[in-house]
Amino acid sequence: MKTLAVFISIYLISIVSINAQSQEKEILIIGTMHTVPKIVQKSYKPMLKRAIKYNPEAIYVESPKGNDTISWEYLKNGWSKSYKAFYYLSDSIQKTFTPNTEKFNTILKKTFNQMTKDDLDFLSNTFAFNRDNANYEFYEYIKKHGANGARKPTRHEDGDLTFKLAINQNIKILTSMDDQQTNDKYHEAWSKCYKDGKKNGSNEVLKKLNKKDYNSAIFPAIFRGLGKHVNKRKSLNRLHKLSSFRYSTIMTESCKNGEKYWDERNMRMAKNIGTQVENSNHTRNIIIVGASHVVGLEKELKENYPQFKITLVNEL
Repeated sequence: MKTLAVFISIYLISIVSINAQSQEKEILIIGTMHTVPKIVQKSYKPMLKRAIKYNPEAIYVESPKGNDTISWEYLKNGWSKSYKAFYYLSDSIQKTFTPNTEKFNTILKKTFNQMTKDDLDFLSNTFAFNRDNANYEFYEYIKKHGANGARKPTRHEDGDLTFKLAINQNIKILTSMDDQQTNDKYHEAWSKCYKDGKKNGSNEVLKKLNKKDYNSAIFPAIFRGLGKHVNKRKSLNRLHKLSSFRYSTIMTESCKNGEKYWDERNMRMAKNIGTQVENSNHTRNIIIVGASHVVGLEKELKENYPQFKITLVNEL
């Protein structure tokens, strides 16, 4: 009898262990090229196929969270004309639009094909009211291109990858995770570091790295392999080095500041991702982000969220 009890206990423990493993949360990171040239306008098509094959339950995008007031305080007059226009549109809608949670949830229960123009208008206005740029752009895209998405390449990660992936997966809400709270300081450091580089020779290293990055992408781009090439370790490390000023032969104060602000932005982005993944019921999560951020995000996620399985798209 004692032997039987031990056997049953071991069996039950193994079942619990297997179940726990099957529920391990995953994060897949895809590095993007943002907007691609017209000559390689179909570059996102192979990436979309790989993303669909992964079958994600949630999509994290490089867009500021609606409640990130610090980022929006900068962006309302910052570097991006698009974000600036959206901020003031959001302000305007907040004065004239009345949200309705019940109506909002009812519409989201419909399929994309079932949503009427009025439904889409209501969703767009709701997301704009909440300063949720990612989902505002998503539903504006559907209004323009229909429930199947754009027929011709938009040449941008949103229209050719993110939005089409969300439609295919029937994911109604994208999850924002960007942080631009110190982007003004980062851009200032970038400008000063470049000036320093003219004097100490760092800019020659910068030119060589940029040239190497460009030349190495030519052949893959011709055969629609640009996305796969960009997500190679060598490419990701080179982009990380360029964006974080680690290419500098002499790390002046401005270059050190640029490195600091870049790393801190990745750290806060990783925290935005990690906390939201922790609090969700989704197992398979995909991050679609500019390729320059991939190395930094991978490092931060692995260090601070060891309970998650972190994978880069080329490792699938």
